[in-house]
Amino acid sequence: MAQQRKMILGAVARGIGSHVAAWRLPSVSPAKLKAATTLRHWAETARAAEAGKMHFVFLADLLAMPNAGHPALLSRSAFDFSLEPMTLLSALAPLTEKIGLVGSISTTYSEPYNVARLLASLDHLSGGRAGWNVVTSLDPASARNFGAGGFMEKPDRYKRAEVFTRVVKGLWDSWEDDAFIHDQRNGLFLDPAKMHPLNHRSEHFEVDGPLNIERPPQGHPVVIVAGSSEGAKDLAAEQADAMFTAQPDFEGARKFYADVKGRMGRYGRSPDELFIIPGAMVITGRTDEEAHDKHQAFKEAIDLEFGILYLSGLAQADLSGLPLDEPLPDALRQTPTWSRLELVMDISKQSGMTFRELAIHYADTYGHQFIVGSPKTVADELQRLFEARAADGFILRAPIYPEGLTEIVSLVIPELQRRGLFQTEYRGNTLRENLGLARPEHPAAHRRQAPRAAE
Repeated sequence: MAQQRKMILGAVARGIGSHVAAWRLPSVSPAKLKAATTLRHWAETARAAEAGKMHFVFLADLLAMPNAGHPALLSRSAFDFSLEPMTLLSALAPLTEKIGLVGSISTTYSEPYNVARLLASLDHLSGGRAGWNVVTSLDPASARNFGAGGFMEKPDRYKRAEVFTRVVKGLWDSWEDDAFIHDQRNGLFLDPAKMHPLNHRSEHFEVDGPLNIERPPQGHPVVIVAGSSEGAKDLAAEQADAMFTAQPDFEGARKFYADVKGRMGRYGRSPDELFIIPGAMVITGRTDEEAHDKHQAFKEAIDLEFGILYLSGLAQADLSGLPLDEPLPDALRQTPTWSRLELVMDISKQSGMTFRELAIHYADTYGHQFIVGSPKTVADELQRLFEARAADGFILRAPIYPEGLTEIVSLVIPELQRRGLFQTEYRGNTLRENLGLARPEHPAAHRRQAPRAAE
């Protein structure tokens, strides 16, 4: 009998909460707002996810203050502030045991050697639980912080990302798994014959190697590609173990899933080698009514002016002069800076939303799946998406931390486990083991195998 397919579940960790208005709730004290930068706060969130047997915690990142030039929006948003992911995940490593530790690092404003070294270090320190969320950094503000000669257009960013990811993987293979022999009697710490300098040369990078760290416990830390664009789809199909995407529409999510999986054959890969894991905000309670009351409190903390400013930030244009009771003009699609703008406008068109409605809707949902209800209601929707092959799992966002995530863990996850849709224990000790992914064999391994004797 075939084993039942099970969901992959990650947990976004994000300051006070993943809802843009979380910090404005009357129940959130000034002390709680200040605590959002403390290790104790983040550890509580990570441990809550681990108690629910979730596969990983996920940290996004910002390389600039994107709204620094827009004081009206900057003064009202808590989302522009972000601790550096690798620093925070390294601090969380000894405070957790099994859960994966996934952080975003940009391929546009980083160098492969540093990234390979950071992730290999985290993988060793965590006993094989590191993951890399590959992002290409879409905002011009980041370019101005790194002396990069201006903003890179999307095709150029993804071309660089494809080469960047291959170089990082090559650096992780600088040493064979048994290169460090630690022969104390003969004074041999390592076997130089099992060192493999990369000597990469391309228009993007010149990297000699080898990496000055042993091969990571996972061989390669888990690679996740974030995005929804054509470039992201191709990069994920070729290089990634998982893909994080915003897919708020059911049919759109199914088509996206089939599209990305269908590309993998071009790269000699099986569709089973890649997990598609959309983001999903979950607001839950013991009953549907309780959950909707919680949601209403968050929604009421969003005012129209902020919603317009927030949507303007996505569009990279001042939308404040547009008619509030008409749809957004299709002309905004001509030069989208972010694929999520296209997704949001699609939802608006299908739902017949006015600009006024869309401004509040986007600030409320952030363009992801948005599920509000009792444990049964939430589990029903996650199951529907999962079984329809619209997703292999989800990166869950809680509106407020750690309380919102604790509610997901205590209410929703047991319901998914009762249905046989989610794990009740971790499979192993590494993130790859817990995801059911094979550990990459070192490229030199097959060359060292002795030839088969003639029969």
